[in-house]
Amino acid sequence: MKRNILALYLIKLSKWFTLVMPIIVLFYEKHGLGLQDVFILKSVYSVAAVALEIPSGYLADVWGRRKCLILGCILFFFGYLCYSFTSTFTAFLFAELLLGTGQTLVNGADSALLYDTTAQYKKENLYLRYEGRITMIGNFAEAVAGIFGGLLAAYSLRFPFYAQAVIAFTGIPAAFALREVNRSNKIQNPVNEIMRIIKYSLVTNKKLCYNIMFSGIIGAATLTMAWFVQPVLMYLKTPISWYGIIWTVLNLTVGLAALWSDRVDRYFGPRKMGILILVVIVGGYVSLAFNLTYAGLAILLVFYVFRGFATPILKGYINQMTFSDMRATVLSIRNFIIRLMFAAIAPFIGWLNDMYSLRIALLVSAGIILVPGALFLGLQFGKTEEG
Repeated sequence: MKRNILALYLIKLSKWFTLVMPIIVLFYEKHGLGLQDVFILKSVYSVAAVALEIPSGYLADVWGRRKCLILGCILFFFGYLCYSFTSTFTAFLFAELLLGTGQTLVNGADSALLYDTTAQYKKENLYLRYEGRITMIGNFAEAVAGIFGGLLAAYSLRFPFYAQAVIAFTGIPAAFALREVNRSNKIQNPVNEIMRIIKYSLVTNKKLCYNIMFSGIIGAATLTMAWFVQPVLMYLKTPISWYGIIWTVLNLTVGLAALWSDRVDRYFGPRKMGILILVVIVGGYVSLAFNLTYAGLAILLVFYVFRGFATPILKGYINQMTFSDMRATVLSIRNFIIRLMFAAIAPFIGWLNDMYSLRIALLVSAGIILVPGALFLGLQFGKTEEG
């Protein structure tokens, strides 16, 4: 059990210790890319991730979590290797395809393997604790990496990519070190089986459906807020030297909150926890909209605390309702909803910001989250006695 958990920790580090994030736009600009080119590259990444999200989860269920994690880590490494030694838009496009595919192969398979590992040793009650720790490791790694990435970039914009490729490589031996949990799963028709799992998750098992939808809405909400942070800092005319510090503090906050997620969940219970998460997430958008001052940074801090709580807790609820032979697929359905919802609302929210104001964009975002979030939370409570 410890071997798998330690390996999953290392895989998380290899994916989240992102040295390139603080300087990637500067890197693109140095190689002659405009902002439109940057958006195209990120769109390609998102499209690859969305298109493969559910099939990759299903692949993890029938081919094996370990094999998917190995392949995902290899593709992730080659993505950054491609960035390290190329300079053209076409090459960067290929790198984004590799990174998006690698990321998607790991998503879902890691949490599913973690839950199955704890279940095999009759320690399912420890799943949320380990999921919280893995989330914490990812956010701590992202926070610390931002500082080192900036220091490396001071010498050369290539250095963070060289180092990133080395870090990505560490995930490969960690994935090979994993032990697959024994599962019996013989499938005759993969397409039919995927459709069966989607139907079961979103139609047949109503309680699971409501949990997946609520978790997807909250995930999209926290991802959207992450993209609001920089516009808020720009609105406040924050000195550029503070961007990295604020970014690091927010990510450390998520990590610390995730570490305590299992205790918070035990204290409040699923019903109160769901209400609290929705109220704070929606309230964070509204409060920030009317506090576009440096006091608003305290609101962001509280928001990020609940971002740290929400991810492991809501994924834990889904895992508890899911059979082992479809767990990775179900978690991928959740990730698919997050990406799809973000892709649908982000351009509209950006347009509101450009055409009207940051405040309007934040308030409309709050409404977009509140309505479906409250709906699925209410349906969830109304079905608490279902299997």
